[in-house]
Amino acid sequence: MCGIVGYVGSKDALPILLESLKKLEYRGYDSSGVGFLDHDAHLIIRKAKGKIRNLEELIRSRPLPFACAGISHTRWATHGFPSDKNAHPHTDNKHTIAVVHNGIIENYQDLKAALKKKGCKFVSETDSEVIPHLIASFYKGDLLTAVRHAIAKLKGTFALGIISRDHPGMLIAARVGSPLIVGIGEHENFIASDVPAILDFTRRVIYLKDGQMAVLTRDKVELSTFDGKKVTPKIDTVSFNVVAARKEGYPYFMLKEIHEQPDVLKQMLSLRLKNKRLALEGLGLSDDILRRTRKVMVVACGTAYHAGLVGKYIIENLARLPVEVDTSSEFRYRNPIIDKHTLVLAVSQSGETADTLAASREARAKGAKVIAICNVVGSSLAREADGILYTYAGQEIGVASTKAYTAQLMMFYLVALKLAQARKSLSPKASKDLMAQLLRIPSLCTEILKDMHNIKKIAETNSHFGCFLFLGRHVNFPSAMEGALKLKEISYIPAEGYAAGEMKHGPIALIDEYRAVVCINPQSHVYEKMSSNMQEIRARRGNVIAIATRGDREIKSNADFVIEIPATPELLSPLLVALPLQMLAYFIAVKRGCDVDQPRNLAKSVTVE
Repeated sequence: MCGIVGYVGSKDALPILLESLKKLEYRGYDSSGVGFLDHDAHLIIRKAKGKIRNLEELIRSRPLPFACAGISHTRWATHGFPSDKNAHPHTDNKHTIAVVHNGIIENYQDLKAALKKKGCKFVSETDSEVIPHLIASFYKGDLLTAVRHAIAKLKGTFALGIISRDHPGMLIAARVGSPLIVGIGEHENFIASDVPAILDFTRRVIYLKDGQMAVLTRDKVELSTFDGKKVTPKIDTVSFNVVAARKEGYPYFMLKEIHEQPDVLKQMLSLRLKNKRLALEGLGLSDDILRRTRKVMVVACGTAYHAGLVGKYIIENLARLPVEVDTSSEFRYRNPIIDKHTLVLAVSQSGETADTLAASREARAKGAKVIAICNVVGSSLAREADGILYTYAGQEIGVASTKAYTAQLMMFYLVALKLAQARKSLSPKASKDLMAQLLRIPSLCTEILKDMHNIKKIAETNSHFGCFLFLGRHVNFPSAMEGALKLKEISYIPAEGYAAGEMKHGPIALIDEYRAVVCINPQSHVYEKMSSNMQEIRARRGNVIAIATRGDREIKSNADFVIEIPATPELLSPLLVALPLQMLAYFIAVKRGCDVDQPRNLAKSVTVE
């Protein structure tokens, strides 16, 4: 979850490290630091608690010399409070070796105890600090050999950047379970946790695989396995649009990404529905395999899990296949009943979510076919799955997922349609009609965004409530869960998403004049049931915000506030409902003065368990 950038080359490393690190701040912002080697091979470390601007202020107050190589880090705390001493880079006692680390070292306590017996003195509370001490304990003049010996002792996950004052022109990288890339430049080379960090400098990248390490100098990159076998690198050229990493006039990335959703969905459909025919390049499974599928399982975390819950309704409705949805962290520990006739859909925006990767590996080990639904090209999940369906939503910088969520939803409709066509559970006419309705969705989303000022007014009027309840039925029950998650993530207001039919089984006890209840009630076969729930809330003086179909006059008698969405078939309504839920959370958070893009305690990519 932390962000790493490293540089070796002919330019001054410090400004490159800082500018690149800012592009990774969504991965963690508890503290940050840089370590670099000047021309005289002095190892210099600067660290600061808080966001990267604090580190920049520290460096401005104490100017630093020209540096030819360096490493930098922005931290999301796992072991030890956010503080200067717990910030990275960490060094050995002789201040010879510096390390930045993303991941968790599970056996660090045993390693720390052993190193203390050898005389090592620790200054931080982190698990990461054992790494430079361990490397130093094996160091006999050959840094690469020492790193290999140290890595062999580590248990857990890690992406590492390592420099040494004895090797001023060298940068070493290694990974197990945490993402790390190598950037290839002209007389300079880079490492980074994610591609956007280095796009201003190069578009040629190597995606390190688990169990690989790289030795970088100014003019050369050499890859090998941990046991020393040389690896021929595969260099990819990134076609990513760097403009996506800028706010372009929006006050927050989250608002920009909310507004990008119509274009994202339109692009997805233009790639996947060609000449009124479904094209799922990357699926990697024949119609015969799809016909033999007896069960579908979805594994995901957070917002992707909610997309999977919607996917359950879609696939069961269209393809008539039983679907289970599991949080990845539970799936991997419960010995799930799956076999070669099970299709597993692993969903992750980043493709690096640790629990989802582990769930995917567990499923494949049991004989299931795994299809990844992912946004990041070349990610670990994409490389390991049997098939990969990219959502191509573009980089999402706001921690609270918006466009990635609706892109995942759209992909579930397309996968369900593919299954239905292969299994002949949907007539050709019904398939054609569904595709026509899907093609309308981007323009309908644009209509919703035009109502932004009304949603903002409703949000600000209700921003004082200390508790929210989100209710939905049928295909919009998961929408209620996602709406609650969005509000919790960025405003810190306690919120719960429930199936409305469960309200009388407990949640109704929460309702009084001090609670706001968001009721998702577009036109559907459960409309009257949901309206009854709304009446029960009003009878208990609850404050009702309704999301309803445009032109619904009846809804106004049951709600204090109404947000309208265009009419669409019931099964497709989650694609439209998502936008007002996102905007409601966004405007409430802004009104309360919260940092929308970087909410406390959260990071964009959860790469540790």
